[in-house]
Amino acid sequence: MNSPRWSSRLGLLFGAVGAAVGLGSVWRFPYLAGANGGFVFIAVFVLACLAFGAPVLIGEIALGRWARRSPQTAAGSIAASFGYSTRWNIVGWTGCIAGFLILTYYTMIAGWVLAYVWFFASGNYAHGAAAVVARFQAFVADSRAVSLWQLAFFALVAAVSARELNRGVEWANRWRAPALLAILLVLAAYSLATGDVARGLRFAFAPDLSRLTPTVVLGAVGQALFALGVSAGILIAYGAYTPPGESLRRTAVVVVGSIFAVSLLATVVIFPLTFRYGLNPAGGPELVFQVLPIAFAEMPGGRVIGTLFFALLALAAFTPSVGMMEPWVAWLSERAGLTRRTAAVICLAAGWLLGQGSVLAFGRAAHWHPLRGIAHLAGLNFFGLVEFLSANLLMPLSALLVSVFLGWRMGRRMPASELSGLSPTSQRILLLALRYVCPVGIVIVLIAGFGA
Repeated sequence: MNSPRWSSRLGLLFGAVGAAVGLGSVWRFPYLAGANGGFVFIAVFVLACLAFGAPVLIGEIALGRWARRSPQTAAGSIAASFGYSTRWNIVGWTGCIAGFLILTYYTMIAGWVLAYVWFFASGNYAHGAAAVVARFQAFVADSRAVSLWQLAFFALVAAVSARELNRGVEWANRWRAPALLAILLVLAAYSLATGDVARGLRFAFAPDLSRLTPTVVLGAVGQALFALGVSAGILIAYGAYTPPGESLRRTAVVVVGSIFAVSLLATVVIFPLTFRYGLNPAGGPELVFQVLPIAFAEMPGGRVIGTLFFALLALAAFTPSVGMMEPWVAWLSERAGLTRRTAAVICLAAGWLLGQGSVLAFGRAAHWHPLRGIAHLAGLNFFGLVEFLSANLLMPLSALLVSVFLGWRMGRRMPASELSGLSPTSQRILLLALRYVCPVGIVIVLIAGFGA
């Protein structure tokens, strides 16, 4: 495949951070931590990032750079060059399917964010905890409005996906992350100054091992993979665009460090304010839309800060969305010979249509449980089911397949040139992690989580 290239050696770094630091850290992490015991979830999340996420992250980038193909065909093409079956393409397919399923509801959440940009910019936002909660519940139940906001966001993603790589994604990532970080720091300072800091931080960081369960561990591992942008085809695609010589060690350190910083900052922002206003820390996906608007409505200049925050959050959602679409745009271009524009339109149509199931799950289909006959999944509506299957099943499974393929099938066949930035000792540690730590740990987590 004649793939495009990042315009500079920092391109991969910006792309990887842009794929990772998004709604997964600012929106998803706080509500999962709140629903899963605070400290124990955060502790397992950190360990999972280091033990599973970082090795798979490096492995996926190296795999993409080695194959120079779309993620769906990368592993199979490498395997075929050594006389093995092209069925190893399942390595990429699993992650790409997970990424596409996530994209169908991720863009819905991003549509919520866009709507809140408009609410604050126009001054049409609620005041007081009860009014804010009621406003949000009424908005998400309006499926037609949410669907249109989702379509607007999806169309922006498709428009950039249709363009060349460095004219859209790479440029946006160069200034988006620092701006989002600056706003988070301002909000963290406000939360610490005005929120119930003692209860909020005790909930988030005080050890309570009684809350540690297989389900919590499974959720934390899924969030680690989700937050790092691995197991969704993104980094394999981005790796294919990377010139030789880019340091994988530096990329891994910066991405993991960015995830830790933003996730913990979001936790510091959310929980002191949650307890101050008497809201439920296990409030679910809507937590960030019920807590922050209350704070914005009360703080000086809150209308401006609220507008800016949700605008930056929309931008934070933007680059991961482009990343999750990229494997499918690349595959359609490679296999069907379509232009990037046509491929992007096809992805837009398919993703938006499937996403209507998640939109309706907050409205008239909130109580429809598609798999009510399966005990472990009986209580999940369409949104909950898609989120669970993509983040807690397909993403860990994709990480497992990447580990097995690179650690066992390829092993020492992987060229040292594709592992630039790693010393010989680090390369041996990476191989051991991909062979033993990642597969064994992920299998244990999956068995324990689904047996719980």
